[in-house]
Amino acid sequence: MNTSSPLLPNYLAGRWQTGSGPGALLRDPVLGTELARVSNGGLDLIEGFAFAREQGGRALRAMTYAERAAMLAATAQVLQSHRDAYYEIATANSGTTAKDSAVDIDGGLFTLGYYAKQGEALGDVRFMLDGPAARMAKDPTFQSQHIMVPTHGVALFINAFNFPSWGLWEKAAPALLSGVPVIIKPATATAWLTQRMVQDVIDAGVLPAGALSVVCGSSNGLMDALQPFDVLSFTGSAETAHVIRSHRAVAAQSVRVNIEADSLNSALLAPGTAADSEVFKLLVSEVVREMTVKAGQKCTAIRRIFVPAALYDAAAQAISAKLAGVTVGNPRNASVRMGSLVSREQLGAVQAGLAQLRTEAEVLHDGASHTLVDADPAIAACVGPTLLGTRHPDAARVLHEVEVFGPVATLMPYASLDEALGLIRRGQGSLVTSVYGDDPAFIADAALELASSHGRVHAISPDVAALHSGHGNVMPMSLHGGPGRAGGGEELGGLRALNFYHRRSAVQASIAALKRLGTA
Repeated sequence: MNTSSPLLPNYLAGRWQTGSGPGALLRDPVLGTELARVSNGGLDLIEGFAFAREQGGRALRAMTYAERAAMLAATAQVLQSHRDAYYEIATANSGTTAKDSAVDIDGGLFTLGYYAKQGEALGDVRFMLDGPAARMAKDPTFQSQHIMVPTHGVALFINAFNFPSWGLWEKAAPALLSGVPVIIKPATATAWLTQRMVQDVIDAGVLPAGALSVVCGSSNGLMDALQPFDVLSFTGSAETAHVIRSHRAVAAQSVRVNIEADSLNSALLAPGTAADSEVFKLLVSEVVREMTVKAGQKCTAIRRIFVPAALYDAAAQAISAKLAGVTVGNPRNASVRMGSLVSREQLGAVQAGLAQLRTEAEVLHDGASHTLVDADPAIAACVGPTLLGTRHPDAARVLHEVEVFGPVATLMPYASLDEALGLIRRGQGSLVTSVYGDDPAFIADAALELASSHGRVHAISPDVAALHSGHGNVMPMSLHGGPGRAGGGEELGGLRALNFYHRRSAVQASIAALKRLGTA
Protein backbone atom coordinates (compact mmCIF):
# COMPACT_ATOMS: atom_id res chain seq x y z
CA MET A 1 0.00 0.00 0.00
CA ASN A 2 1.20 3.50 -0.78
CA THR A 3 1.25 5.28 2.58
CA SER A 4 2.04 8.71 1.16
CA SER A 5 -1.60 9.79 1.49
CA PRO A 6 -2.22 11.84 4.66
CA LEU A 7 -3.43 10.01 7.76
CA LEU A 8 -6.47 11.87 9.10
CA PRO A 9 -6.25 12.49 12.86
CA ASN A 10 -8.93 11.42 15.33
CA TYR A 11 -10.26 13.74 18.02
CA LEU A 12 -10.64 11.89 21.31
CA ALA A 13 -10.07 12.71 24.99
CA GLY A 14 -9.95 16.39 24.13
CA ARG A 15 -6.98 16.18 21.76
CA TRP A 16 -6.08 15.26 18.19
CA GLN A 17 -4.54 11.81 17.92
CA THR A 18 -3.14 9.98 14.90
CA GLY A 19 -3.75 6.26 14.81
CA SER A 20 -0.94 3.78 14.30
CA GLY A 21 -0.27 1.62 11.27
CA PRO A 22 -0.87 2.26 7.57
CA GLY A 23 -4.62 2.65 8.04
CA ALA A 24 -7.46 2.18 5.55
CA LEU A 25 -7.17 4.00 2.24
CA LEU A 26 -9.83 6.37 0.95
CA ARG A 27 -10.06 6.74 -2.83
CA ASP A 28 -11.82 8.95 -5.35
CA PRO A 29 -14.52 6.54 -6.59
CA VAL A 30 -14.44 7.99 -10.11
CA LEU A 31 -10.75 8.64 -10.73
CA GLY A 32 -9.38 5.96 -8.44
CA THR A 33 -6.81 8.34 -6.96
CA GLU A 34 -5.73 8.09 -3.32
CA LEU A 35 -7.17 10.77 -1.03
CA ALA A 36 -6.34 9.99 2.59
CA ARG A 37 -5.97 7.21 5.14
CA VAL A 38 -7.77 6.59 8.42
CA SER A 39 -6.73 4.63 11.48
CA ASN A 40 -7.56 4.54 15.19
CA GLY A 41 -4.96 1.94 16.04
CA GLY A 42 -3.39 2.49 19.45
CA LEU A 43 -6.06 4.91 20.70
CA ASP A 44 -7.14 4.53 24.31
CA LEU A 45 -10.90 4.28 23.76
CA ILE A 46 -11.69 3.83 27.45
CA GLU A 47 -9.92 7.10 28.22
CA GLY A 48 -11.65 8.88 25.36
CA PHE A 49 -15.13 7.72 26.33
CA ALA A 50 -14.50 8.60 29.96
CA PHE A 51 -13.34 12.11 29.02
CA ALA A 52 -16.46 12.70 26.91
CA ARG A 53 -18.74 11.20 29.53
CA GLU A 54 -17.27 13.19 32.45
CA GLN A 55 -15.89 16.42 30.98
CA GLY A 56 -18.19 16.86 27.99
CA GLY A 57 -21.31 15.62 29.74
CA ARG A 58 -20.83 17.77 32.82
CA ALA A 59 -20.26 20.91 30.73
CA LEU A 60 -23.27 20.30 28.50
CA ARG A 61 -25.65 19.51 31.37
CA ALA A 62 -24.63 22.74 33.11
CA MET A 63 -26.13 24.63 30.18
CA THR A 64 -29.83 25.24 29.57
CA TYR A 65 -31.65 24.10 26.45
CA ALA A 66 -31.58 27.66 25.15
CA GLU A 67 -27.82 27.89 25.73
CA ARG A 68 -27.23 24.59 23.98
CA ALA A 69 -29.47 25.77 21.14
CA ALA A 70 -27.25 28.83 20.71
CA MET A 71 -24.30 26.43 20.63
CA LEU A 72 -25.95 24.53 17.75
CA ALA A 73 -26.57 27.77 15.89
CA ALA A 74 -22.90 28.69 16.28
CA THR A 75 -21.92 25.25 15.01
CA ALA A 76 -24.07 25.72 11.92
CA GLN A 77 -22.42 29.09 11.26
CA VAL A 78 -18.96 27.53 11.44
CA LEU A 79 -19.95 24.80 9.00
CA GLN A 80 -21.61 27.28 6.66
CA SER A 81 -18.36 29.25 6.41
CA HIS A 82 -16.56 26.11 5.12
CA ARG A 83 -19.39 24.91 2.87
CA ASP A 84 -17.45 25.18 -0.41
CA ALA A 85 -14.68 22.95 0.93
CA TYR A 86 -17.23 20.33 1.92
CA TYR A 87 -18.61 20.22 -1.61
CA GLU A 88 -15.10 19.60 -2.96
CA ILE A 89 -14.56 16.78 -0.48
CA ALA A 90 -17.94 15.20 -1.29
CA THR A 91 -17.20 15.20 -5.02
CA ALA A 92 -13.77 13.64 -4.47
CA ASN A 93 -14.66 11.13 -1.74
CA SER A 94 -18.31 10.26 -2.45
CA GLY A 95 -18.48 10.80 -6.21
CA THR A 96 -21.61 12.93 -5.94
CA THR A 97 -22.82 15.73 -8.17
CA ALA A 98 -23.24 19.17 -6.60
CA LYS A 99 -27.01 18.63 -6.42
CA ASP A 100 -26.59 15.32 -4.63
CA SER A 101 -23.92 16.72 -2.31
CA ALA A 102 -26.43 19.37 -1.26
CA VAL A 103 -28.80 16.67 0.01
CA ASP A 104 -26.08 15.60 2.43
CA ILE A 105 -24.29 18.86 3.27
CA ASP A 106 -27.11 21.39 3.20
CA GLY A 107 -29.44 18.80 4.70
CA GLY A 108 -27.13 18.55 7.69
CA LEU A 109 -26.93 22.32 8.06
CA PHE A 110 -30.73 22.66 7.83
CA THR A 111 -31.21 20.04 10.53
CA LEU A 112 -28.77 21.81 12.85
CA GLY A 113 -30.61 25.10 12.32
CA TYR A 114 -33.97 23.44 12.92
CA TYR A 115 -32.92 22.02 16.29
CA ALA A 116 -31.31 25.32 17.26
CA LYS A 117 -34.72 26.96 16.89
CA GLN A 118 -36.52 24.12 18.66
CA GLY A 119 -34.10 24.33 21.57
CA GLU A 120 -34.42 28.09 21.84
CA ALA A 121 -38.16 27.65 22.33
CA LEU A 122 -37.55 25.23 25.24
CA GLY A 123 -36.05 28.14 27.18
CA ASP A 124 -33.62 28.44 30.08
CA VAL A 125 -34.37 25.12 31.80
CA ARG A 126 -32.27 21.99 32.24
CA PHE A 127 -34.94 19.31 32.20
CA MET A 128 -38.40 18.78 30.73
CA LEU A 129 -41.73 17.94 32.34
CA ASP A 130 -43.47 14.91 30.89
CA GLY A 131 -47.17 15.56 31.23
CA PRO A 132 -49.07 16.99 34.20
CA ALA A 133 -48.72 15.86 37.81
CA ALA A 134 -51.05 13.06 38.91
CA ARG A 135 -52.67 12.50 42.32
CA MET A 136 -51.36 9.55 44.29
CA ALA A 137 -54.26 9.55 46.77
CA LYS A 138 -57.59 11.17 47.46
CA ASP A 139 -55.80 14.04 49.20
CA PRO A 140 -54.07 16.07 46.44
CA THR A 141 -51.11 16.97 48.66
CA PHE A 142 -49.04 13.97 47.50
CA GLN A 143 -48.61 13.66 43.71
CA SER A 144 -46.40 12.18 41.00
CA GLN A 145 -44.66 14.24 38.34
CA HIS A 146 -42.77 12.61 35.46
CA ILE A 147 -39.66 14.45 34.31
CA MET A 148 -37.13 13.98 31.49
CA VAL A 149 -33.45 14.53 32.33
CA PRO A 150 -30.35 14.11 30.11
CA THR A 151 -28.69 10.72 30.48
CA HIS A 152 -25.28 10.84 32.19
CA GLY A 153 -23.51 9.04 29.37
CA VAL A 154 -22.16 9.43 25.86
CA ALA A 155 -23.90 8.99 22.53
CA LEU A 156 -21.92 6.72 20.19
CA PHE A 157 -22.86 7.00 16.52
CA ILE A 158 -21.74 4.29 14.10
CA ASN A 159 -22.77 5.68 10.74
CA ALA A 160 -23.23 4.54 7.15
CA PHE A 161 -21.21 5.66 4.13
CA ASN A 162 -23.98 7.39 2.19
CA PHE A 163 -24.50 10.51 4.33
CA PRO A 164 -21.20 11.58 5.98
CA SER A 165 -22.62 15.04 6.79
CA TRP A 166 -26.35 14.65 7.37
CA GLY A 167 -25.82 11.29 9.07
CA LEU A 168 -23.69 13.04 11.67
CA TRP A 169 -25.73 16.17 12.31
CA GLU A 170 -29.22 14.61 12.26
CA LYS A 171 -28.06 12.56 15.25
CA ALA A 172 -25.68 15.03 16.89
CA ALA A 173 -28.10 17.99 16.87
CA PRO A 174 -30.72 16.42 19.20
CA ALA A 175 -28.02 14.73 21.29
CA LEU A 176 -26.08 17.94 21.95
CA LEU A 177 -29.32 19.86 22.48
CA SER A 178 -30.25 17.24 25.09
CA GLY A 179 -26.93 17.73 26.88
CA VAL A 180 -25.29 14.46 25.84
CA PRO A 181 -21.73 14.37 24.38
CA VAL A 182 -21.21 12.71 20.99
CA ILE A 183 -18.60 10.27 19.69
CA ILE A 184 -18.95 9.69 15.95
CA LYS A 185 -17.50 6.71 14.06
CA PRO A 186 -18.06 7.49 10.38
CA ALA A 187 -18.07 4.77 7.74
CA THR A 188 -14.51 4.39 6.50
CA ALA A 189 -15.17 4.82 2.77
CA THR A 190 -16.43 8.40 3.13
CA ALA A 191 -14.95 9.40 6.50
CA TRP A 192 -13.08 12.44 5.17
CA LEU A 193 -16.08 14.80 5.15
CA THR A 194 -17.20 13.84 8.65
CA GLN A 195 -13.66 14.22 10.00
CA ARG A 196 -13.22 17.61 8.35
CA MET A 197 -16.51 18.95 9.70
CA VAL A 198 -15.62 17.87 13.24
CA GLN A 199 -12.19 19.44 12.83
CA ASP A 200 -13.66 22.78 11.76
CA VAL A 201 -16.09 22.81 14.70
CA ILE A 202 -13.40 21.86 17.21
CA ASP A 203 -10.98 24.47 15.85
CA ALA A 204 -13.69 27.14 16.15
CA GLY A 205 -14.10 26.44 19.87
CA VAL A 206 -17.89 26.67 19.85
CA LEU A 207 -18.38 23.44 21.86
CA PRO A 208 -17.11 22.59 25.36
CA ALA A 209 -14.24 20.12 25.61
CA GLY A 210 -15.41 16.54 25.20
CA ALA A 211 -18.77 17.46 23.65
CA LEU A 212 -17.83 16.15 20.19
CA SER A 213 -15.29 13.48 19.23
CA VAL A 214 -14.52 11.60 16.01
CA VAL A 215 -12.92 8.17 15.68
CA CYS A 216 -12.10 7.09 12.12
CA GLY A 217 -11.25 3.60 10.93
CA SER A 218 -12.17 0.32 12.57
CA SER A 219 -15.14 -0.01 14.92
CA ASN A 220 -13.38 -2.71 16.92
CA GLY A 221 -13.49 -2.01 20.65
CA LEU A 222 -15.92 0.90 20.46
CA MET A 223 -18.83 -0.97 21.99
CA ASP A 224 -16.54 -2.44 24.66
CA ALA A 225 -16.09 1.11 25.94
CA LEU A 226 -19.82 1.65 26.48
CA GLN A 227 -21.37 1.82 29.96
CA PRO A 228 -25.00 1.43 31.14
CA PHE A 229 -26.08 5.07 30.76
CA ASP A 230 -24.57 5.49 27.30
CA VAL A 231 -26.64 5.32 24.11
CA LEU A 232 -25.77 3.90 20.71
CA SER A 233 -27.21 4.81 17.32
CA PHE A 234 -26.32 2.64 14.31
CA THR A 235 -27.11 3.03 10.62
CA GLY A 236 -26.14 0.15 8.35
CA SER A 237 -26.87 -3.44 7.45
CA ALA A 238 -29.28 -5.76 9.27
CA GLU A 239 -26.42 -8.26 9.65
CA THR A 240 -24.29 -5.77 11.59
CA ALA A 241 -27.35 -4.67 13.55
CA HIS A 242 -27.74 -8.26 14.78
CA VAL A 243 -24.15 -8.27 16.01
CA ILE A 244 -24.74 -4.97 17.82
CA ARG A 245 -27.88 -6.21 19.56
CA SER A 246 -26.06 -9.30 20.81
CA HIS A 247 -23.11 -7.34 22.22
CA ARG A 248 -22.70 -7.42 26.00
CA ALA A 249 -23.18 -3.65 26.28
CA VAL A 250 -26.72 -4.01 24.93
CA ALA A 251 -27.63 -7.50 26.15
CA ALA A 252 -26.21 -7.25 29.68
CA GLN A 253 -25.75 -3.56 30.45
CA SER A 254 -28.97 -2.32 28.81
CA VAL A 255 -27.25 0.33 26.71
CA ARG A 256 -30.05 2.02 24.82
CA VAL A 257 -29.71 1.34 21.09
CA ASN A 258 -31.35 2.85 18.01
CA ILE A 259 -30.95 1.02 14.70
CA GLU A 260 -31.74 1.96 11.13
CA ALA A 261 -31.15 -1.03 8.83
CA ASP A 262 -32.26 -2.41 5.45
CA SER A 263 -35.44 -1.11 3.90
CA LEU A 264 -37.35 -2.16 0.78
CA ASN A 265 -39.31 1.07 0.43
CA SER A 266 -42.30 1.13 -1.89
CA ALA A 267 -44.28 3.44 -4.14
CA LEU A 268 -48.01 2.78 -4.67
CA LEU A 269 -50.10 4.20 -7.51
CA ALA A 270 -53.84 4.43 -6.78
CA PRO A 271 -56.27 2.06 -8.48
CA GLY A 272 -58.09 3.52 -11.47
CA THR A 273 -55.32 5.97 -12.34
CA ALA A 274 -55.08 6.87 -16.04
CA ALA A 275 -51.78 6.76 -17.94
CA ASP A 276 -52.22 10.36 -19.10
CA SER A 277 -53.07 11.73 -15.64
CA GLU A 278 -50.98 14.07 -13.55
CA VAL A 279 -50.87 11.47 -10.77
CA PHE A 280 -49.25 8.96 -13.11
CA LYS A 281 -46.65 11.53 -14.17
CA LEU A 282 -45.92 12.37 -10.54
CA LEU A 283 -45.20 8.70 -9.81
CA VAL A 284 -42.88 8.37 -12.81
CA SER A 285 -40.94 11.52 -11.92
CA GLU A 286 -40.53 10.55 -8.27
CA VAL A 287 -39.40 7.02 -9.09
CA VAL A 288 -36.73 8.30 -11.47
CA ARG A 289 -35.57 10.88 -8.95
CA GLU A 290 -35.33 8.31 -6.17
CA MET A 291 -33.46 5.85 -8.37
CA THR A 292 -30.83 8.40 -9.39
CA VAL A 293 -30.29 10.80 -6.45
CA LYS A 294 -26.94 9.84 -4.88
CA ALA A 295 -26.87 6.93 -7.37
CA GLY A 296 -29.66 5.24 -5.41
CA GLN A 297 -27.53 5.06 -2.25
CA LYS A 298 -30.22 6.21 0.15
CA CYS A 299 -31.84 4.15 2.89
CA THR A 300 -35.12 5.78 1.88
CA ALA A 301 -34.90 5.23 -1.90
CA ILE A 302 -37.80 3.57 -3.75
CA ARG A 303 -37.00 -0.11 -4.35
CA ARG A 304 -40.42 -1.52 -5.34
CA ILE A 305 -43.06 0.19 -7.49
CA PHE A 306 -46.66 -1.02 -7.42
CA VAL A 307 -49.05 0.01 -10.20
CA PRO A 308 -52.48 -1.24 -11.36
CA ALA A 309 -51.99 -4.21 -13.71
CA ALA A 310 -53.44 -2.28 -16.66
CA LEU A 311 -50.67 0.33 -16.30
CA TYR A 312 -47.68 -2.02 -16.02
CA ASP A 313 -46.54 -1.58 -19.64
CA ALA A 314 -47.21 2.16 -19.65
CA ALA A 315 -45.25 2.63 -16.42
CA ALA A 316 -42.37 0.50 -17.70
CA GLN A 317 -42.15 2.60 -20.86
CA ALA A 318 -42.48 5.97 -19.13
CA ILE A 319 -39.93 5.25 -16.39
CA SER A 320 -37.49 3.67 -18.84
CA ALA A 321 -37.73 6.65 -21.18
CA LYS A 322 -36.81 9.07 -18.40
CA LEU A 323 -33.99 6.85 -17.17
CA ALA A 324 -32.54 6.69 -20.68
CA GLY A 325 -31.92 10.44 -20.52
CA VAL A 326 -29.86 10.24 -17.31
CA THR A 327 -26.18 10.95 -17.91
CA VAL A 328 -23.82 8.96 -15.68
CA GLY A 329 -20.16 9.53 -14.90
CA ASN A 330 -17.71 12.03 -13.45
CA PRO A 331 -19.65 14.53 -11.30
CA ARG A 332 -17.11 17.24 -12.21
CA ASN A 333 -18.61 17.28 -15.71
CA ALA A 334 -21.55 19.72 -15.83
CA SER A 335 -23.52 17.39 -18.13
CA VAL A 336 -23.50 14.51 -15.64
CA ARG A 337 -26.72 14.04 -13.72
CA MET A 338 -25.79 10.94 -11.72
CA GLY A 339 -22.35 10.38 -10.19
CA SER A 340 -20.80 7.19 -8.90
CA LEU A 341 -21.23 4.72 -6.12
CA VAL A 342 -18.87 5.32 -3.20
CA SER A 343 -16.35 2.60 -4.07
CA ARG A 344 -15.50 -0.28 -6.36
CA GLU A 345 -16.46 -2.58 -3.49
CA GLN A 346 -19.93 -1.07 -3.47
CA LEU A 347 -20.10 -1.47 -7.24
CA GLY A 348 -19.41 -5.17 -6.81
CA ALA A 349 -22.14 -5.43 -4.16
CA VAL A 350 -24.67 -3.73 -6.45
CA GLN A 351 -23.79 -6.00 -9.36
CA ALA A 352 -24.10 -9.09 -7.16
CA GLY A 353 -27.45 -7.93 -5.78
CA LEU A 354 -28.72 -7.13 -9.25
CA ALA A 355 -27.86 -10.65 -10.36
CA GLN A 356 -29.99 -11.99 -7.49
CA LEU A 357 -32.97 -9.85 -8.43
CA ARG A 358 -32.71 -10.85 -12.09
CA THR A 359 -33.45 -14.45 -11.14
CA GLU A 360 -37.05 -13.34 -10.53
CA ALA A 361 -37.39 -10.28 -12.79
CA GLU A 362 -36.83 -9.11 -16.33
CA VAL A 363 -34.77 -6.06 -17.28
CA LEU A 364 -36.96 -3.20 -18.43
CA HIS A 365 -34.17 -0.63 -18.64
CA ASP A 366 -30.57 -1.81 -18.60
CA GLY A 367 -28.09 0.38 -16.75
CA ALA A 368 -25.33 -1.08 -18.90
CA SER A 369 -26.73 0.89 -21.85
CA HIS A 370 -25.41 4.14 -20.36
CA THR A 371 -22.05 5.30 -21.68
CA LEU A 372 -20.03 6.84 -18.87
CA VAL A 373 -19.07 10.50 -19.22
CA ASP A 374 -15.43 11.34 -18.39
CA ALA A 375 -15.04 8.09 -16.47
CA ASP A 376 -13.13 4.89 -17.17
CA PRO A 377 -15.41 1.89 -16.53
CA ALA A 378 -12.36 -0.13 -15.49
CA ILE A 379 -11.61 2.34 -12.69
CA ALA A 380 -14.76 4.26 -11.80
CA ALA A 381 -17.47 2.94 -9.46
CA CYS A 382 -20.18 4.17 -11.84
CA VAL A 383 -23.24 2.19 -12.84
CA GLY A 384 -26.29 3.21 -14.84
CA PRO A 385 -29.84 3.04 -13.40
CA THR A 386 -31.59 -0.29 -13.91
CA LEU A 387 -35.35 -0.85 -13.88
CA LEU A 388 -36.50 -4.41 -13.39
CA GLY A 389 -40.01 -5.79 -13.61
CA THR A 390 -42.07 -8.87 -12.88
CA ARG A 391 -45.64 -9.59 -13.89
CA HIS A 392 -46.01 -12.08 -11.03
CA PRO A 393 -44.89 -10.34 -7.83
CA ASP A 394 -46.94 -12.71 -5.69
CA ALA A 395 -44.68 -15.59 -6.76
CA ALA A 396 -41.47 -13.68 -6.05
CA ARG A 397 -39.37 -14.08 -2.91
CA VAL A 398 -36.00 -12.43 -3.53
CA LEU A 399 -37.62 -9.24 -4.84
CA HIS A 400 -39.32 -8.74 -1.47
CA GLU A 401 -36.27 -9.64 0.60
CA VAL A 402 -33.10 -8.32 -1.08
CA GLU A 403 -32.27 -4.61 -1.13
CA VAL A 404 -29.76 -3.52 -3.76
CA PHE A 405 -28.18 -0.33 -2.42
CA GLY A 406 -27.82 1.45 -5.73
CA PRO A 407 -29.84 2.81 -8.69
CA VAL A 408 -32.10 -0.24 -8.97
CA ALA A 409 -35.88 -0.60 -8.59
CA THR A 410 -38.47 -3.21 -9.56
CA LEU A 411 -41.86 -2.56 -11.13
CA MET A 412 -44.76 -4.78 -10.02
CA PRO A 413 -48.43 -4.87 -11.08
CA TYR A 414 -51.36 -5.52 -8.76
CA ALA A 415 -54.91 -6.70 -9.43
CA SER A 416 -56.55 -5.26 -6.31
CA LEU A 417 -55.63 -2.75 -3.61
CA ASP A 418 -55.67 -5.47 -0.97
CA GLU A 419 -53.14 -7.42 -3.03
CA ALA A 420 -50.92 -4.34 -3.35
CA LEU A 421 -51.02 -3.65 0.38
CA GLY A 422 -50.16 -7.27 1.11
CA LEU A 423 -47.21 -7.20 -1.29
CA ILE A 424 -45.91 -3.99 0.26
CA ARG A 425 -46.05 -5.56 3.71
CA ARG A 426 -43.91 -8.43 2.44
CA GLY A 427 -41.03 -5.97 2.76
CA GLN A 428 -41.30 -6.78 6.50
CA GLY A 429 -41.09 -3.18 7.65
CA SER A 430 -39.71 -0.14 5.86
CA LEU A 431 -38.59 3.41 6.52
CA VAL A 432 -41.03 5.01 4.08
CA THR A 433 -43.69 4.29 1.51
CA SER A 434 -45.22 6.79 -0.88
CA VAL A 435 -48.75 6.73 -2.26
CA TYR A 436 -49.89 8.58 -5.39
CA GLY A 437 -53.49 9.57 -5.98
CA ASP A 438 -55.93 12.46 -6.22
CA ASP A 439 -58.61 11.05 -3.91
CA PRO A 440 -58.15 12.15 -0.27
CA ALA A 441 -60.17 9.15 0.92
CA PHE A 442 -57.82 6.71 -0.83
CA ILE A 443 -54.77 8.47 0.59
CA ALA A 444 -56.15 8.47 4.12
CA ASP A 445 -57.24 4.82 3.99
CA ALA A 446 -53.94 3.68 2.46
CA ALA A 447 -51.95 5.64 5.05
CA LEU A 448 -53.81 3.96 7.91
CA GLU A 449 -53.26 0.53 6.39
CA LEU A 450 -49.53 1.10 5.81
CA ALA A 451 -48.66 3.04 8.96
CA SER A 452 -48.07 -0.04 11.13
CA SER A 453 -45.26 -1.30 8.87
CA HIS A 454 -43.67 2.03 7.92
CA GLY A 455 -41.98 4.84 9.79
CA ARG A 456 -43.33 7.38 7.32
CA VAL A 457 -46.15 7.46 4.74
CA HIS A 458 -45.53 10.14 2.08
CA ALA A 459 -48.64 11.00 0.06
CA ILE A 460 -48.24 12.81 -3.27
CA SER A 461 -51.28 14.32 -4.94
CA PRO A 462 -51.64 17.06 -7.57
CA ASP A 463 -52.46 19.70 -4.95
CA VAL A 464 -49.06 19.23 -3.27
CA ALA A 465 -47.06 18.48 -6.42
CA ALA A 466 -44.98 21.64 -6.03
CA LEU A 467 -44.87 21.51 -2.24
CA HIS A 468 -44.01 18.02 -1.06
CA SER A 469 -40.50 17.34 0.27
CA GLY A 470 -39.93 14.14 -1.71
CA HIS A 471 -40.34 10.44 -0.99
CA GLY A 472 -36.75 9.99 0.11
CA ASN A 473 -35.99 13.32 1.76
CA VAL A 474 -35.84 13.02 5.55
CA MET A 475 -37.09 16.21 7.19
CA PRO A 476 -36.27 16.90 10.85
CA MET A 477 -39.88 17.61 11.83
CA SER A 478 -40.98 14.11 10.72
CA LEU A 479 -40.08 10.71 12.09
CA HIS A 480 -37.20 8.78 10.51
CA GLY A 481 -37.00 5.07 11.21
CA GLY A 482 -39.13 2.01 10.69
CA PRO A 483 -40.25 -1.29 12.23
CA GLY A 484 -39.15 -4.83 11.44
CA ARG A 485 -36.29 -5.24 9.00
CA ALA A 486 -35.86 -1.43 8.91
CA GLY A 487 -34.34 -1.71 12.39
CA GLY A 488 -37.18 -0.77 14.72
CA GLY A 489 -35.62 2.60 15.49
CA GLU A 490 -36.82 6.19 15.59
CA GLU A 491 -34.91 9.39 14.91
CA LEU A 492 -35.89 13.04 14.41
CA GLY A 493 -39.63 13.79 14.54
CA GLY A 494 -39.10 17.25 16.03
CA LEU A 495 -38.54 17.27 19.77
CA ARG A 496 -39.38 13.56 19.90
CA ALA A 497 -35.73 12.99 18.97
CA LEU A 498 -34.68 14.23 22.41
CA ASN A 499 -36.43 11.31 24.12
CA PHE A 500 -33.63 8.92 23.12
CA TYR A 501 -31.08 11.02 25.00
CA HIS A 502 -33.18 11.60 28.12
CA ARG A 503 -34.24 9.37 31.01
CA ARG A 504 -37.81 9.49 32.30
CA SER A 505 -38.27 9.44 36.05
CA ALA A 506 -41.29 9.85 38.33
CA VAL A 507 -40.85 12.27 41.23
CA GLN A 508 -43.37 11.52 43.99
CA ALA A 509 -43.58 14.38 46.43
CA SER A 510 -45.74 17.01 48.02
CA ILE A 511 -47.50 19.43 45.71
CA ALA A 512 -45.36 22.21 47.18
CA ALA A 513 -42.15 20.42 46.15
CA LEU A 514 -43.55 19.61 42.73
CA LYS A 515 -44.51 23.22 42.15
CA ARG A 516 -40.94 24.14 42.97
CA LEU A 517 -39.76 21.49 40.53
CA GLY A 518 -41.98 22.83 37.79
CA THR A 519 -40.51 26.31 38.08
CA ALA A 520 -36.88 25.21 38.50
